Amino acid sequence: MTRHRTTARGGLLLFLTALLGAAVVASPGAAPKPGLVDGKPIVFPLIGDYAYSMNYGDPRVNGSHAGIDIENVPWRTPVVAAEAGRVRWHTTSARAGCMLYLYGRSGTTYLYIHLNNDLTERSEDRGGCKLGTSYAVEDGAKVTAGEQIAWNGDSGDAEGNHHLHFEVHPGDGADVNPYPYLNAAERLLFPGRLGETFSLGIRGVPVAAGAGALELRASAVRWWPGGQWTSVVGERPVTVAIGQGAVVDTSLAAALASPSRRVLQGRTSQVVTAYTAKGKVTAEALRGEPGVLLAARVTRPGGTTTVADGSDPDPASQGIGMDDEAELDPPPPVTGTRRSGV
Repeated sequence: MTRHRTTARGGLLLFLTALLGAAVVASPGAAPKPGLVDGKPIVFPLIGDYAYSMNYGDPRVNGSHAGIDIENVPWRTPVVAAEAGRVRWHTTSARAGCMLYLYGRSGTTYLYIHLNNDLTERSEDRGGCKLGTSYAVEDGAKVTAGEQIAWNGDSGDAEGNHHLHFEVHPGDGADVNPYPYLNAAERLLFPGRLGETFSLGIRGVPVAAGAGALELRASAVRWWPGGQWTSVVGERPVTVAIGQGAVVDTSLAAALASPSRRVLQGRTSQVVTAYTAKGKVTAEALRGEPGVLLAARVTRPGGTTTVADGSDPDPASQGIGMDDEAELDPPPPVTGTRRSGV
């Protein structure tokens, strides 16, 4: 094999060429990764485990489909801000029904279509496009990423098919395919406005405990104030810290007292609910990052409880709006699929 000798001049040329190539790759004009906004994923526009397919561009009565329909979404599922920005209501489109524009801080505009206009699940259209029915925030409100902004529904030409039509318009321009944005999006554990007070109920199977923490294979979450039991994506692992004076199910007490974390035996059937202490909403809490959520109570129907560390329970740390009946409430039912015209 012939070897090509590199002279000092040639070495310098190679170095400068590599440096220039690195500069091109790192330059602001380099092609961004698909589905990111300013190099970051958006927040998935719904809270819960809801699937979608690539229906952008599909033929419709009035042209090609300008967004993605996220189907099989129960009535009044929370709709959240894909990024921080300002919202505007739009209520005059017969096809879109109750609609919301989110003008993102990045310059990207997001459209949320077919929001709720019903007072009951029977699709009677008596609620109108109003605050508390369609919208969770005032027209013109500034919102934080992951804050609830609306409720999904079937307004416009989606009558009887509760789903969310979601569009992405970079630079407030023409629509682009939302599919890569949804694929890359963060799925939050719950909705919330940064800095506000919250408390959670997290239902799932304990899989590990000890060293002051409990890991659950979570299947549903509920939040206070407001909120409802909502299925999470798949069976999401959530690790909560066990607070001082936390009340826990007796069957978990010994494992939680262990100085090291260990996998629990027989963990496939016992479902518990961990109620978190009151806290302030942070981006880390919305994502359910390990150790950020502090459990004040861990119970199961029919079980007995004890204080985890043997101290007196701390009433000031108990969650807000919690009661034992709440953990028996089932997640909302899943509705059928039907294609809309928008």
